[in-house]
Amino acid sequence: MEEQAKELRALFGTDGESDKEHKTRIIAITSGKGGVGKTNLSVNMAIAYAQLGKKVILIDGDLGMANVNVLLSIVPQYNLMQVLNGQKKMSEIILDTEFGIKFIAGANGFSKIANLSKDELDNFASEFASLSNADIIIIDTGAGIANNVLQFVAAADEVYVVTTPEPTAITDAYGIIKIITTELADRDINLKLLVNRVHSAEEGKRISDRIINIVGQFLNYKVEYIGFVYEDSVVQASVIRQKPFMIVNPTSKPAVCLKHIVGRIEKTEVASDAGVSNFLKKFLGGKKNK
Repeated sequence: MEEQAKELRALFGTDGESDKEHKTRIIAITSGKGGVGKTNLSVNMAIAYAQLGKKVILIDGDLGMANVNVLLSIVPQYNLMQVLNGQKKMSEIILDTEFGIKFIAGANGFSKIANLSKDELDNFASEFASLSNADIIIIDTGAGIANNVLQFVAAADEVYVVTTPEPTAITDAYGIIKIITTELADRDINLKLLVNRVHSAEEGKRISDRIINIVGQFLNYKVEYIGFVYEDSVVQASVIRQKPFMIVNPTSKPAVCLKHIVGRIEKTEVASDAGVSNFLKKFLGGKKNK
């Protein structure tokens, strides 16, 4: 990994020069368990950003069980695997969608980015750098604690942990936060909490307060609450139709919630060390400067 970091610094330099003029906000969306709506929120949040006029790229970062394409009703011919092995360029696998966002399919079955060869490293770095014209890159990570999840989390500008009011989901949300803060103790991870499938604003706040207080008490780490999304039958209906709820019913409660969340995020300044070059340095092993 350290050798890869050196390779990357040689490719991009050490000061993020290529990102000085344009800062791409890179968001990783993760969860402690499957079934909390993480992928659905990733897709619809990407669309909410696009509806604000942003250039958005959605990446399926679940490299074991990639399935974002199912929610978009897309059958991709190529995915990240072809980029990693040099068979395709990023421009050849990135897909336009009817929803105003671009999409990059995950590399199903590819489990160890840490074992990239020099050629694969060069391919990944140079091709990912081509995404720097985007305003927003959203990465839907796999659920749980696979190495690839932690790499995306370590490199992203912001990390959104999705949970629901279910006791097991709350426990798993704390678990993934504990792992992140322990395994990535040398990084300054910008963690935020999003509570999905709530029945009231009060429920969302109560769940978030519970997790944030426990994290603060036992892990001495600050997590920010960015909002909630209502439980609503329109979500399941949209999944069945393979069409995002932001499109199916843009005035539904979940859609309005996401618009509010995205609006709140947009009011926060993009970090000074944000951008694609710095993402790559952190992703492939570079340490954050103290």
